Amino acid sequence: MTEKIIYMDHAATTYTDSAVLEKMIPYFSEKFGNPSSIYSIGAENKDAITKARGQVAKAINAEPDEIFFTNGGTESDNWALKGVAFANERKGKHIITTAVEHHAILHSCEWLASKGFEITYLPVDRYGRVSPNDVEKSIRPDTILISVMYANNEVGTIQPIKEIGEIAKRYGIYFHTDAVQAAGHIPIDVKAENITLLSLSGHKFYGPKGVGVLYIKKGTRIQNLIHGGAQENKRRAGTENVAGIVGLGYALEAAVKEMPKESERLRKMSGRLTEELLKIPASHLNGHPYDRLVNNTNITFEYVEGESILLILNMHGICASTGSACNSASLEPSHVLTAMGVPAGIAHGSVRLTIGKRTTDEDIETVISVLTDTIKKLRSMSPLTPKEML
Repeated sequence: MTEKIIYMDHAATTYTDSAVLEKMIPYFSEKFGNPSSIYSIGAENKDAITKARGQVAKAINAEPDEIFFTNGGTESDNWALKGVAFANERKGKHIITTAVEHHAILHSCEWLASKGFEITYLPVDRYGRVSPNDVEKSIRPDTILISVMYANNEVGTIQPIKEIGEIAKRYGIYFHTDAVQAAGHIPIDVKAENITLLSLSGHKFYGPKGVGVLYIKKGTRIQNLIHGGAQENKRRAGTENVAGIVGLGYALEAAVKEMPKESERLRKMSGRLTEELLKIPASHLNGHPYDRLVNNTNITFEYVEGESILLILNMHGICASTGSACNSASLEPSHVLTAMGVPAGIAHGSVRLTIGKRTTDEDIETVISVLTDTIKKLRSMSPLTPKEML
């Protein structure tokens, strides 16, 4: 096995940037006070949380008192859906979402359905995009929430968030977006896009794991998910993860600042990667060709299994995935690709390659070479491969 690791799975998680870690370290040892305490080392930590709240608010054009820290994107998604559902059930019990959401949304919807709520799962086109017209047509008098992810974690497709936000506003319906993959990578403006609630997670943009955010627009009726103390303006109980919050705030601020330059660099590398891999016969790009995250390349290779591809890539020190890291142990085909109309047998041959700040041009060329040889090798051993391709 090669000693050099080429990490191509930034959609699953990112490393914590050294500058972010440097900001966090004092809060593990020196600045360890409880933010709810009145003595100085507690009060200083409360100030640090306030600063981070402002950093997050500025990054998405929200107000600081609309930012609530959680333990990650999954909690934020659960809180948004369940909190709004039970706070507004007298108005109605109908929720609209899509078939390609992260499982934090889909499983929350399944649970809500077991409690008497009705869920509409909207279809997507072959690129993984939902139609704003379908959203509007699905609205009923008892609709209380629309939840559509900002950008898909598997194929990178960016949804028409602004159009959906306008529809939601016009009908007076709350609009939540899971922006875990989008935050820190593409510009977000909750006011311009009429977003009522937004989820994000620190470890997707070089911040720490175990900390996230739920943006809640002022005036939104929402119940608490976690009860206990009066932290987070009595919205989310539990002693704050000060180090994590500080790291998230700093990481998001830095990501937004670096976004224009870094996005262009990633776009060029991802374009090179996609162009060369699509030269492999019977290969297909999954997701929208241009309305997509610039670091995401998801390609299906017919007549091979994605798991076999990943095993060989790993032998060469290349870290990749077949889709969502949260569902990596499942033998079922990707629910995202299935919703896009990709046949189950073909969907199993998909690989997701997501690049990041440490990715180099040399890494891209190595992946192209190794993956091209890998597909050729696996197809030579597969009885499904047409003779003319051997």
